[in-house]
Amino acid sequence: GQLPPWLQGILLRNGPGMHTVGDSKYNHWFDGLALLHTFTFKNGEVYYRSKYLRSDTYNCNIEANRIVVSEFGTMAYPDPCKNIFAKAFSYLSHTIPEFTDNCLINIMKSGDDFYATSETNFIRRINPQTLETLEKVDYSKYVAVNVTTSHPHYDSAGNTLNMGTSIVDKGKTKYVLFKIPSSVPEHEKKKSCFKHLEVVCSIPSRSLLHPSYYHSFGMTENYIIFIEQPFRLDIVKMATAYIRGVSWASCLAFNKDDKTWFHFVDRKTKKEVSTKFYTDALVFFHHINAYEEDGHIIFDIIAYADNSLYDMFYLKNLNKDFEERNKLTSFPTCKRFVVPLQYDKDAEAGSNLVTLASTATAVKEKDGNIYCQPEVLCEGIELPRINYDYNGKKYKYVYATKVQWSPVPAKIAKFNTQTKEMLQWGEDHCWPSEPIFVPSPDAREEDDGVILTCVVRTDPKDPPFLVVLDAKTFTELGRATVDVEMHLDLHGIFIPEQDLKPETE
Repeated sequence: GQLPPWLQGILLRNGPGMHTVGDSKYNHWFDGLALLHTFTFKNGEVYYRSKYLRSDTYNCNIEANRIVVSEFGTMAYPDPCKNIFAKAFSYLSHTIPEFTDNCLINIMKSGDDFYATSETNFIRRINPQTLETLEKVDYSKYVAVNVTTSHPHYDSAGNTLNMGTSIVDKGKTKYVLFKIPSSVPEHEKKKSCFKHLEVVCSIPSRSLLHPSYYHSFGMTENYIIFIEQPFRLDIVKMATAYIRGVSWASCLAFNKDDKTWFHFVDRKTKKEVSTKFYTDALVFFHHINAYEEDGHIIFDIIAYADNSLYDMFYLKNLNKDFEERNKLTSFPTCKRFVVPLQYDKDAEAGSNLVTLASTATAVKEKDGNIYCQPEVLCEGIELPRINYDYNGKKYKYVYATKVQWSPVPAKIAKFNTQTKEMLQWGEDHCWPSEPIFVPSPDAREEDDGVILTCVVRTDPKDPPFLVVLDAKTFTELGRATVDVEMHLDLHGIFIPEQDLKPETE
């Protein structure tokens, strides 16, 4: 095929790539050592490159020729030959765990720099052109957080917004929203942007010892949306996990009888909206988009009825019978919540406060809390992406992977949130990754551009490829076949040529 001449830049993606070190194996697919890969688009041609992230974790494991650094689903233990004192010390030092810097989930842009990220307090700067691993940044040096999301947002000024959970502060467990500026003042050019990190606001956890797990958050023009779900981390269990010989993942629990609370932070006043909004118990990982309309906040997420998704990716389940044995017990559902921030304060208990045309409801209760029920937009999509120019604004299109019987995607889809129409692309025995939208330079409409996704195949003899689709019609424009083994990755970004630093020799 042919690629549009304007498509110039780098598709940079991240995901778990190595699951065995020496004789030791990770328990969970999300634990594997990070493998970065890029597709570089230059004058109608595509170049491929991949490289393991040379994290401290990677270096320690390779040097020991076994897994010596714990990951979320795999607890690693000291060498059995160590003496009793060294062993006892190892146990003590794990109570507030020293987390891994195996940043395998996503890529974050901060200023002119790019970082591999996961959900710990560490990120690693990387060179997107050479995939060289550069310095390690520890968020906890700049803000009191122990875990963070790997899905930051970017505001119109290019600043990076992210959230993390603080469990260190004398029993005051809280969720912290912080901002990393896109640049530093001229006279401080030698200092990093992180030195100017600013805490925007913090939200106390409803439970001091059981903070909510979250993978992303939402943003509109005036608000940050944080969902406190009843899928929670048990801090006491986490502190003793090492001694008990269990993984940190086993310290997560979902309470189906609990509520899911919505928090809205005003970006200007940095204060939380005082009205309490909630819905039924759910588990979710990905926000799609959010916007404001006539005094309401509308936000779209992909939600599950339970937490079975994580368990499916234990490597013991990913075997040749995977298709037969691993059926989703809870299907990913695209839910739209419509939350009335401005409503008649004298409205009677039991009345629906939503005044927009939607089947979503928000019912006022006697105690003043507001119970929200969503509109279901569609089912069976995951890893959602949008045209980011429409982030926080009213939008139409979601690009996502299409999930059929299992959590491994077989197709990619374009879903119109307004008409509910869905376009799909897929081929037999092909497994595409998260689709990324790249707008065309003279875009007039939301879907003017292309979709990029990398595809691995069931048969190892069939080479993987990158496919480029017209985002409007979902027809294939071209594909680039890569004659190497490619891993199934998680998330990534497209970096236009103009955002890349000139290559220094």
